[in-house]
Amino acid sequence: MRARCCIIAAVTRNSSADAAHPRLVLTPTRQRGFEYLDDPALPLAVAQQSLRDIALANKYFGGTRAVLAEMTSVFREMQRAGVSSLSLLDIGTGLGDIPVAISREASDHGLSVRAMGLELTPAFARVSHERVATMIAADARNLPLGDNSVDVITCSLVLHHLDDGDAVRMLRECNRVARRRVIVAELRRSWVAIGLLWLVSWVLRFHAVSRHDGVVSIRRGFLTSELRAMIAKATTGVMTCRARLGWRVTAAWIPGTSSA
Repeated sequence: MRARCCIIAAVTRNSSADAAHPRLVLTPTRQRGFEYLDDPALPLAVAQQSLRDIALANKYFGGTRAVLAEMTSVFREMQRAGVSSLSLLDIGTGLGDIPVAISREASDHGLSVRAMGLELTPAFARVSHERVATMIAADARNLPLGDNSVDVITCSLVLHHLDDGDAVRMLRECNRVARRRVIVAELRRSWVAIGLLWLVSWVLRFHAVSRHDGVVSIRRGFLTSELRAMIAKATTGVMTCRARLGWRVTAAWIPGTSSA
């Protein structure tokens, strides 16, 4: 009975700050684990299926909505400035579902988006090119772009794939290249999220690789306090960090001086 009460408490508090009453939240310890999508030897057909499953998860579990929520202030800011278009770099763009959603939302605000996507491998970049016209195959820890050369950089479900040192390197690169905003979206660790993902993945017919990687991804995810602390190592820019529905967490900041 006591365990059941704890689960109910965790579900009802999903959208609130996770640090306020940590004992009420069923939170696993953070673990690295192994994701098949990180393996360059993974067959491309399986990788494409996994990327499709990630796009579905973004659509139904709140990943896309979380990024769009952070973009709202950017849209308003640019409207006030009389700017009619913005440039966007989406790191780890996958099938390009995030920049497509941003472009659609921007048009409702009278803005056009010049979207670029970035993937580490040329094979993934070719797959992404079907939905994102401009693709870059490069390492996000060393972006091949000039300082302050892109209005907005978005980075969804990428940070947890990196160890802490590489994650900070990537965040510093984002801070260097972005002109107006950097937006990071990640998973929040929760046993409840793991259980629900496992169940729903069968309904959505996820590939077995996606089911495995999804569980590992959540175990690699962040609490809001952890994400805030990591970003603070990379930048002194003004930052907000929020827990979102769907066991997501977002951070956004105006690019500033990098932390040493």
